[in-house]
Amino acid sequence: MEAYRILISSWTSSFRYPNIISGYQPTLHVPPISTVLGILNACAGKYIRHKHLSLGYYFEYGAEAVDLETIYQIKLNERNVPVNQVKSNVIPREFLFDNRLFLYLKDKELTDLFLSPYYPILLGRSSDLASVDRIEIVELSEKTNADKIKGQIIPISGNFLPGMVQALPKYFTDTFPRSNIGTEAYSVISYRSKDIPTGITAYRDIIDGNEVDIYFHQLDFEDDI
Repeated sequence: MEAYRILISSWTSSFRYPNIISGYQPTLHVPPISTVLGILNACAGKYIRHKHLSLGYYFEYGAEAVDLETIYQIKLNERNVPVNQVKSNVIPREFLFDNRLFLYLKDKELTDLFLSPYYPILLGRSSDLASVDRIEIVELSEKTNADKIKGQIIPISGNFLPGMVQALPKYFTDTFPRSNIGTEAYSVISYRSKDIPTGITAYRDIIDGNEVDIYFHQLDFEDDI
């Protein structure tokens, strides 16, 4: 199968657990689908209402560490309206260093958005600035019972792969406040994971001499937005 492969890199990244609000802030070891779709929106300069989108990606990093971060907490009144009362707090936040995201698309129009992104690309938070390093066409070979799925998130339902299990949204609305779309349970599988046999049909790529099986998510938000 022919696909467009886009290499995005950053010095740092951090992908928060949706249900952890305060205290120590760990990072997911693979970005959620919603983060990748946010990158597409940033490149387009607008909110994209995806229909029949086929999307695969692989993520790896060089190291992980913890830093201290100052946050500012704003008080709300009984109507959930911010009031002029702010206090600072210091929390430990885990982050990833020397990151590479390989994004796989079949749509040339979406791929061309990465030639001249409208807004800055971020791998996580506003300080995690990323760049587009390379865009190329690659030939991926289909693999049934793929055994080299790593550096990805895979839906739990019907697959049941080992990994960190986390409920993650696929997308968000463009309303205020935003609402989650398509939240479901995923296996978060680090790129450092060992090869495991699966019943999944994926598409094999070669990255720096290493074989990786890419799972393509089929996304359609026509009825949700």
